[in-house]
Amino acid sequence: MNTQEVADQLVQYCREGKNVDAINTLYDENIVSKEPAGAPREITTGKDNVLAKTKGWLESVAEIHGGVISDPIVTGNHFAVTMEMDVTYKEYGRMPMHEVAVFEVKNGKIVAEQFFYNMG
Repeated sequence: MNTQEVADQLVQYCREGKNVDAINTLYDENIVSKEPAGAPREITTGKDNVLAKTKGWLESVAEIHGGVISDPIVTGNHFAVTMEMDVTYKEYGRMPMHEVAVFEVKNGKIVAEQFFYNMG
């Protein structure tokens, strides 16, 4: 798959709430995932660890009230999307999330992702 196809597939998975399927299908075994400085799990490497991070986030959520992911913006082997979610966390209560996510694709797989957001 080329970058546009990977980007379109990731967006489709996310819109369907299939984030785990996205990781299993689209991510490289040596993926590097970066959160903002100071965030828990600021840098996570390896597909299994990124999958565990995602599952941990899902387990921290009491309810997802809604969300939107933009169409991807693609250039070369990178793409970006915006994500907005209305989430109630088990520990922190309800809060909106607004982030920009940037991905790098090589050989048809996502090899890097980086998230930009403000932590509440």
